[in-house]
Amino acid sequence: MRLKHLLNGLGVLFALVVGGLAIRHFAVNGWPIHHANVWLVLLAAEIFLAAYAFKAWGWQRLFRSEKRPAMVTLAAAGGAASVGGIALPGRFDELLRIAVVRRCRRTRASIGAVAFSLFLLGLIDSAALVPLASVAAGVVDVSGAGRAALIVVAVAGVGAAGVVLALPRLVRIGFVTRFRIAGWMREHATAPRDAIVAWAAVAVSWSLRALALFVLLHALSLSTSFVLALAFLCVSSASAVLPIAPAGAVTQAGAGAAILVAAGMHPDQALAFGVAAQALVIAAGAVCVAAMAAWHAHGRVRVALVR
Repeated sequence: MRLKHLLNGLGVLFALVVGGLAIRHFAVNGWPIHHANVWLVLLAAEIFLAAYAFKAWGWQRLFRSEKRPAMVTLAAAGGAASVGGIALPGRFDELLRIAVVRRCRRTRASIGAVAFSLFLLGLIDSAALVPLASVAAGVVDVSGAGRAALIVVAVAGVGAAGVVLALPRLVRIGFVTRFRIAGWMREHATAPRDAIVAWAAVAVSWSLRALALFVLLHALSLSTSFVLALAFLCVSSASAVLPIAPAGAVTQAGAGAAILVAAGMHPDQALAFGVAAQALVIAAGAVCVAAMAAWHAHGRVRVALVR
C-alpha cells in the first residue's frame, strides 16, 4: 500500500514539475512571439481551464452512474495527458489518463471501464468537431490540402457519431453477442441519453478552446479571425489521433502551424503561435493536476483528523 501511494505521489509530482518547468521557461525566456498582451494571455489560459472542466463533465457521463469518477479526477487525467504530451509519443498519453483515473478517491472504475470510456470519448471528440471543421473548411482561405484536411476531420466526425449511436444496438445483434467482447461492451456501454449529454459538454469544451485560441491570436497581434482559430484547433486535434507520432504536444503544435501557414501566416509566426498555444494548454493541465493533488491531500487530512 505504501509503495502504491509512493508511486501515485511521484506521478503527480512529475506532472507538476514538468508543467512548472514549462511555465518557468516561458517566464524567463519570454513568449515565442514578443509584445504579447499579458491580460489577454491570462484570459486565454482561464478559458482553456474552463474547457478542461467541460471535457471532464462530458467524459464523466460515459461511465455507468455507479462508477463515475469525480470531475476533478477526470480533469486532472486530461491535464496529466497534456503535460505528458511534452515527451510521450502520440497515444501513449492515454496510459496517463488511465493511471490517474484509477487513483480516484471517490469511486474506482475498473481498467476496462476507463479504457472503454476513452474509446467513446475519442469518438465523441471527433463528432463534436464536425460543426467547427465544417465552418472552417467553408470559410478559411487555405490551399486545397488544408481544406481537404478539414473536410476529412468533418467526415470522420460524422462517422464517429454514427458509431456511438449505433453501438448499443450493434452489441445486441445475434451473431455479435457470441463474441466475448460484445458482453464486455454491453457491461460498460452508456445510455444514448448520456452519450448525447457527453457530446454537448465536449462540444462546449472544443468551442471554449477555439475561443481561447482566438483570444491568444489577438493577444499576439497575429489575427482577429475566429475561423482561423477553428482551423488551427481542428487540424491540431486531428493530429492527436495518429497511432504513431512524435511527442503529442510537438505533433499538435506542428499540425496547427501548418494550417496557419496554408492560410497565409508567416512560418515563423505560425510555429511560434503553435508553441505558445500548447504551452497554455499544458499550463492549464498542470493546474488541474495540482487541484486533484490538493483534493487528495485534503481527504487524507480529514481522515487523519477523524482518527
